[in-house]
Amino acid sequence: MKGPLLSYDQAPRRRTRMLLRLGAAALRPSLYPSSPVVPAYWWDGHPNFGDGLTSWLLPHFGVIPVHRVPGRAEMVGVGSIIEHMPEDFSGVVWGSGLMHDEQRPLPGATVLAVRGELTRARTAAPADTPLGDPGLLVSHLMRRPPVRWRVGLVPHGHHRSNRAVLALAERYPRDVHLINVHGRTGSVVREIASCRYVISSSLHGVVVADAFGIPAAWTSLEPDLPGGTFKFRDHETVVGDDRFLVLDESSSLEDLLDQVRPADRNRVAAATGDLQRSAARLREHFADRTMPPPLALSRMLRS
Repeated sequence: MKGPLLSYDQAPRRRTRMLLRLGAAALRPSLYPSSPVVPAYWWDGHPNFGDGLTSWLLPHFGVIPVHRVPGRAEMVGVGSIIEHMPEDFSGVVWGSGLMHDEQRPLPGATVLAVRGELTRARTAAPADTPLGDPGLLVSHLMRRPPVRWRVGLVPHGHHRSNRAVLALAERYPRDVHLINVHGRTGSVVREIASCRYVISSSLHGVVVADAFGIPAAWTSLEPDLPGGTFKFRDHETVVGDDRFLVLDESSSLEDLLDQVRPADRNRVAAATGDLQRSAARLREHFADRTMPPPLALSRMLRS
């Protein structure tokens, strides 16, 4: 009889994912002759395309992130994960956000960017700290594909079976495309980019839509997410006004679409410019860690 499958967050499967990422990096010409190999933290407890953005984005900017637990990480990346870091964290913060609307200063950290004004204020980061979720950079790394679906409905993983989500998808099967956030990062980004409009209870569903200039709105569903709506409001401080809408079982698709709108193009452009510059600073910060990708992979295989 076969034993139980290893869960996604157990060490052997996490190590396998790490080796696969390093193997992919070894095939990327932009990382040669050498690039910084950085012990980094992002949430890796279950498959989720938004949580995978750190490892998907950084190699495009000449940095090879290697996943480490918070206490061993020297940088923290995309996601509502600042609370995961120890209070004496002395590494680099790159585009991270808070989950909860609470004070969480990191006095020893080098803050290259945070997700929004709310996170900047509650972490006591310098007033000139660049703002923006690094997910806004996806449109600089992927050409927008042709539109395939009228509406992309992007529920958070906790909302896949929410009645309002299922009702909307079932009532408008020709118009609404239900997107699974548990897919591979690049594939999910491409699906979202292939929609004319986006409605999402997943933050990164909105962020990706904003990156491509797609009219979008966000909603809050049962069960409540940890931190409530804080992360959405944090993102909106960067890209424009509040685009919250109410989604319930009786919602009309046309009424919902009357409430979606694109993020402010100029503000998105400013944020992505800042994020690109912060990614270059990240590479410079770890310049003493550079090595050829095959060497990084070899060391990981021996460790």
